Amino acid sequence: MTIHFVGAGPGAADLLTLRAATLLRSADVCLYPGTYLDEAVLGHCRPDARLVDTQDLDLEEIVATMAEAYAEGLDVVRLTSGDPSVYSALHEQARRLDALGVPWEVVPGVPAYAAAAARIGAELTVPEVAQTVVLTRTQARSTAMPPGESLAAYAATGATLVLHLAITRTRELAVELAGHYGPACPVAVVSRVSQPSELVLRGTLADIADAVEDAGLRQAAVILVGPAVAADVRGAESYLYDPARDRSAKRT
Repeated sequence: MTIHFVGAGPGAADLLTLRAATLLRSADVCLYPGTYLDEAVLGHCRPDARLVDTQDLDLEEIVATMAEAYAEGLDVVRLTSGDPSVYSALHEQARRLDALGVPWEVVPGVPAYAAAAARIGAELTVPEVAQTVVLTRTQARSTAMPPGESLAAYAATGATLVLHLAITRTRELAVELAGHYGPACPVAVVSRVSQPSELVLRGTLADIADAVEDAGLRQAAVILVGPAVAADVRGAESYLYDPARDRSAKRT
């Protein structure tokens, strides 16, 4: 038996990987983040599976639930929103499972930022506009950011910026970022992407905070900032597909 940390994707039941769906169908116990996950995802579980909403549990309670189920010889899936590699608390949970001698593995999922970009039809790395994507968050009532990881440092690069867990601070962040990107810089906010309550807001650093506050957004939203996010962005042509590129050298 192994604990499976499974990326549930952005919320839609049909945006799970085939591997994720297979594991859910065989799971005896499924722990899921009810705050972020559309319940339709749980439709992949067996009717007799034990479903545990972790939104009101602390880390020790979550790990204890997984470890106890493992000790009973049960198949356990720990769902995370999006992909487990980003803001999933995977490290903290896995470290505790290691200490208990409980094996685990990770199944990737569709990250929320990728689903948000798909929803607005955006490539976040448009040639000669942006070739770097920064995934980050800000600090409020949360764990301290590591030294050197300031928002200003990332904004100074001009990269496409993806902000997680930041929707309640949109106004102050927009003011800060406008000093680097300019107030006319395009912004897209996508809330609960792929779920029935999905909402897309487009604007600029000058006006996006008004739109967010008018919509009453408080959680489960991704903020995309940068020139590449513009609906009418125009960049250079990719060298990889340039007709003038020499393709005479064949792979061996």
